Formats: sequence, structure tokens, C-alpha cells
Amino acid sequence: MNPFTELGLIPTLQSTLKDKKFTKPTDIQRRSMPALVDGRSVVGVAETGSGKTLAYALPLLHRLKTLEDQGDAVNAEACPRAAVIVPTRELGEQVSKVFKEFTHTTRLRVRTVLGGTTMEIARRNIKGQFEIVVATPGRLIQLLDRNLIHLGDVRTLIFDEADQMLDQGFLESAKRIADACPEGRQMALFSATVSTQVQELIRTLFAKAEMIRSKGSNRMVETLTTDNRLIKDGKRFPVLNKILSKSTKGGTLIFTNTREQCDKLAEELHSNDYTCVIYRGEMDKVERRRNLKEFRDGKVDLLISTDLASRGIDVEHVGRVINYHLPKQIENYIHRSGRTARAGREGLVINFVTERDQALMKQVEKINKK
Repeated sequence: MNPFTELGLIPTLQSTLKDKKFTKPTDIQRRSMPALVDGRSVVGVAETGSGKTLAYALPLLHRLKTLEDQGDAVNAEACPRAAVIVPTRELGEQVSKVFKEFTHTTRLRVRTVLGGTTMEIARRNIKGQFEIVVATPGRLIQLLDRNLIHLGDVRTLIFDEADQMLDQGFLESAKRIADACPEGRQMALFSATVSTQVQELIRTLFAKAEMIRSKGSNRMVETLTTDNRLIKDGKRFPVLNKILSKSTKGGTLIFTNTREQCDKLAEELHSNDYTCVIYRGEMDKVERRRNLKEFRDGKVDLLISTDLASRGIDVEHVGRVINYHLPKQIENYIHRSGRTARAGREGLVINFVTERDQALMKQVEKINKK
């Protein structure tokens, strides 16, 4: 079963898919969507860039619109039928954008309540009736505590990019949100990796869910090329300078491990007449969002970042990822690499390898051979 037309989606969704020239589901979409359309709970594990958002968004819109067509429409204010929990404001905005590409025909309403925005904006966003809320966990719990939103009519609860949320001690928040929803709700969790914390969340809330892994989970996509550069005596910048002298199609995302490394590299690039922007924690959020937008819009070709940009940030035109400093954990390497070669496009990952990185490189070699 390959074409979207065979997934049993309502005609309005099929029409939008046709207009957008989506004709063939990705592996995770093909494997998870029939279960989600059927109302079953799912844990979906798939490599970054594999289309996980659409894998749950289409079945969710299908189920909610079907309920409405059967005469069971939303009729209470601030009482959504579905909740999508995301780790960051940036990912929440992206998820909302994906949903809204399909809501102009279904007429379903999507609202966001995200950290990094004021409580007043959150309160305003959830006024009236709507079907779907996309939320960061902290902000959603604040609204629950103030009795401003109610999850008693939620039919589907989804956790997206679960491995990133659990890095932030998310398990208790997940339980709290789930407890605010009805017992019979459908549950879905999507993640690129299954860390120890994700396994704990699965045991706690997803004991009865179907585990679905894409063929490419925990390995690199086939369209990704890896280039390892040996760094001697810590002399990284001359190697980077040589790489950047050769043009590439799309932007270049350069990863460091710390905020200090990020700032130092940006200064060195600027002093060598390169235009770049940074994206890291502990910086003004307005500036960070502006920098990401400039990179996303192609106004700046170089984005220097910590692992903050390694998960959940979908920038279509990233042609090259450079690990200026390699991470210590293979999960972080997988997420960084997943910023390029997305949705079937080609991409390149260049690793700056020192003697201290040999253990990680053995793991990288294993996943590249899968």
C-alpha cells in the first residue's frame, strides 16, 4: 500500500495532498497511519526528516472531521478534541504550519500555546471553540492550573519529538497532561531515538501502544553523504576555511558543543569576512528567532549553533551540516545529521574528528552500515 489514496483519508485531505503533489507516503507514514486512522495508539520511531509530523497530522484531521461530519462537533470553549505536545516554541510553530496547510478545506481550527510567548497571547489563542491545541508542556500546565483550558474532551494526545522533551525532565509533566485527558483517549508518541527516558515514558503511558519503527530508524538516510576530516593539534578553523571556500547548494549549519564555542567560532568567521548568525541558548529570544528566520529565508548561508538547533528545526534548504565539535552522544549526532538530507533530498555531513572522538566514530560507522 503506497499511495495516500489507499489510506482511507477523507476526500478533502486527499484533494489537498493531490494539490501539494504528495503522492507516496514515507516509510513511517505508510507504517503508522493505518493504525492512527483506525484509532489505535502508536509509538513511532523514525529518522529525522522522515515526515513524522504528517504521519500523525493527517490521521488526526481525518478522525476529527469525521466526528464533525457525523454530527459530533466541538461545542465548548477552550475544550479541544486533540492535543499535540512539542518541546519548543519553534517546533510548535512548524507543527501548526503543517496542520494549517490542510485545514483550509477541513475547516478545523488549530491553536498554539507555546513557551516563549506571553501568557496574555496564550489566553487569547484559546478563546472560543477549536479542535486542536499545539502546546509546549510548561505553558499547557500553566493554563490547566488556572482552569483556562480543559482536556476532558481530548480524543487524541500526541507527544512529538519525545526524546527532546525528556531531556528536560518531562516525565512528570507528561503524566499530568495525560491524567487531564479522558481514559479512553488515543495516544501517539513520535521520536527519532529511543533513549532510556523515552523507554520509561513508553512503559508509563504507552504500555498498550503499537511500536512502529521505520526501516531507517536509528541510522542515516540513504541520501546523506558523510565526510570525516582528521583534525591535528586542535587546528579546526583552517580546515573549515577551506571547506567554506567551496560553494554548496543550500545553507550550512555548523555545530559546536557549548555556547562559548559557538560565540568564539562566530567571531572568528566574522573576522575572516564570513556572514553568519548564531542560534543557541542563553541569548535574546527575539534575536534567536530573527537569526533562524534569516537562515531559513536564505538571507544568511551560515548558522552556528549548539545542539539547540539539532532537533525539531525544519529548514528545507540545509545542504551541509558541519560538526565543528562532535557531540559525545550518538543520539545527538543522529539529530544533528538529520538537519540535512530531509524528505528524500541529498545532504552532506562533515565531521571534524580528533583522537578523542574515536569511540563516537565507531558508533557512527555502525549506523552508517545498517
